[in-house]
Amino acid sequence: MGELIPLSIPNFEGNEQKYVNDAVAQGWVSTGGAYITRLEEMLADYLHVEDVAACQSGTSALHMALVRCGIGPGDMVIVPTLTFIAAVNPVKYQFATPVFMDCDDSLCMDPNKLEAFCAEECHLDNKGVLRHNDTNVAVKAMVVVHVFGNMCDMEAIMDIAERYHIKVIEDATEALGSHYIEGKYAGRFAGTIGDYGAYSFNGNKIITTGGGGAVVARERGETAHLRYLSTQAKDNQLYYVHNEVGFNYRMTNVQAAIGVAQMECLQRFIQRKQNNFNYYREALLEFLDIKLIDSRENTSSNCWFYGLELPIEKMNCELKDIIDELQKKYGVQTRPIWGLIHEQVPYREDLSYKIERAKYYSKRVLNIPCSTHISEKEMNCVIDSVRTILEQH
Repeated sequence: MGELIPLSIPNFEGNEQKYVNDAVAQGWVSTGGAYITRLEEMLADYLHVEDVAACQSGTSALHMALVRCGIGPGDMVIVPTLTFIAAVNPVKYQFATPVFMDCDDSLCMDPNKLEAFCAEECHLDNKGVLRHNDTNVAVKAMVVVHVFGNMCDMEAIMDIAERYHIKVIEDATEALGSHYIEGKYAGRFAGTIGDYGAYSFNGNKIITTGGGGAVVARERGETAHLRYLSTQAKDNQLYYVHNEVGFNYRMTNVQAAIGVAQMECLQRFIQRKQNNFNYYREALLEFLDIKLIDSRENTSSNCWFYGLELPIEKMNCELKDIIDELQKKYGVQTRPIWGLIHEQVPYREDLSYKIERAKYYSKRVLNIPCSTHISEKEMNCVIDSVRTILEQH
């Protein structure tokens, strides 16, 4: 076994060190400073939105969005079961109840089942509030996740949301740069179509600030209010006047300095991700039983993570055996898709709706190395290792 080929690691090939040194030299290292403003402006310009609020994490962005949607105890929020748990935990922060929805073959929320749930399991009351038939609980919002950078079917989802008066929070934490190229939302980026959009700059994302995130809103002035909430809702900083409950959710200037340098690299990072995805796909075409899960038609994905669908039912092993063998024998780090959230201990008592495809994919999807600076030699090693294991099993 040679040197480990990691699944996904950050790439600091730009001005990160220079900008961090500058922030430190200026003494602006906490939740104030010019780099935060600069990063917000760069993101707003890139996403073609009026304003962006930089914050502590993608999770904090989602939490504040739920707060602004008015989600509280006794409310229901529709969420996917096939995603990272951070997309759902903020629902519990608000003492609300998640309703778990299945995925389609893109791994994103299935709009057909979403429609069926709203039409068959719920009703609109005389005030236009969607309510669950069995409990009469209000269904006020949904969190949709652009899984691995692959965009959800936002045309269908937004149509359903409008008809049933549901707020839409886009979890675009994996999808910075993904966008529609045709159709109703042509030119619109992931996170900018729904009522709110959340981004993450965690260490394994397409760009990173170490830890960090950002939030956007469709309504004019809403993003400024989210920024206000992220800084403890200060109405008077000198005399500490607070008229709302706020949070310590603001990004630091040092993190933002890294983010500014990373934004300067974003487009070439996306291009590399896309090129490497295509390289893998072409190399694996001859294996008819496996495929890379592709992006939705009429969209351009940032190709953040590469999901390899394996024919587990035809193999004499389980996914965990393949993961162990790839790392121990060939030095290739991979991972399974997330454990389904509706099966996790904190969520087993919550409502789930006809979960089928998510169960299928949870047993078959393998993420393979996809760092923005992975070499062709390393990709060939991954391809050869996967081929060998499949032939053996």
